[in-house]
Parts: sequence; C-alpha cells; structure tokens
Amino acid sequence: MPATDTCVRNAQLADASAISRITEGYAGEGIMLKRPVENIIEHIRDFFVADYNGRVIGCCAIAFYTVKLAEIRSLAVLDEFRSKGIGRLLVEKAEAVLTEEGVKEVFVLTLNPGFFSKMGYKQIEKEYFPQKIWRDCTNCPKLMACDEIAMVKTL
Repeated sequence: MPATDTCVRNAQLADASAISRITEGYAGEGIMLKRPVENIIEHIRDFFVADYNGRVIGCCAIAFYTVKLAEIRSLAVLDEFRSKGIGRLLVEKAEAVLTEEGVKEVFVLTLNPGFFSKMGYKQIEKEYFPQKIWRDCTNCPKLMACDEIAMVKTL
C-alpha cells in the first residue's frame, strides 16, 4: 500500500475512537502517554488522520505554545502500515498547517530521532522548551527519567 493512496485530513469527531485505539497501542509500549477518548474529543481540532479507503490508519496532533512555536505530537501509525510513508505524510500536513498559521519553529519529543532527522529536524536540549515542560511534562510518569529526545525544525 503506497502512501499515495492515503489521504491526510483534519480529524472529525467520528475519528476519535480510531485515534484512541491507534495511540493506545503506542502508550502500551511506553512510546507515548495514553490519551482517553474524552481528551481526544476535546482536542479533535488539533488532530490530523491518515485515511486509507475510509479507514483511519494513523494520526498526529499539533499544539501551540506561542505564536511562533508549536509541537507535533501523538504521531502514531497502525503496525501494518508502518514504514510506508504514512508518518511522513502526517508530519508534512502538520507542518503545512503550522506554516499557514505563521509558526516559525516546530518541535517534537521522540524515541525515533532517525525518522525526524530525515525530515530536517535537529536534536536540541529539552530545556529549550520550558513551555512544554511546564504544561505537559510535569504530569508525565517519566518526568524524572525522560528518555525522549527533543528535536526542532525551522519552518
């Protein structure tokens, strides 16, 4: 299944359960935090989904920190569709929307720096993003032993 057959679109309320199922698999592996479906519904306008023949096979979300800084988060693709360019399509869509909004810098926290490096992201210290630490990291069970790598890209 080539990525060219996949449509990346804004998420709709009807996609919330699929997003929850996809991200739950990653949360179970300790790759991302679990997001209850109620949280996804609350933030549905922040999500994009990869749609393949009417089936949601991947997702990602954006979070704004300042008018010039945003994060791409919750990037997840169903196992059977990994390594087929779906993650790249999702990140490209998020970056395009952020660029339209005037964001100049986007960051990610990842356990897969190779993927983001290929997309032009550079490794940076997490402390560069105190807004992220104040808003999200203080509630993370990995706070004192964070294994995620911060990466940034200028848009």
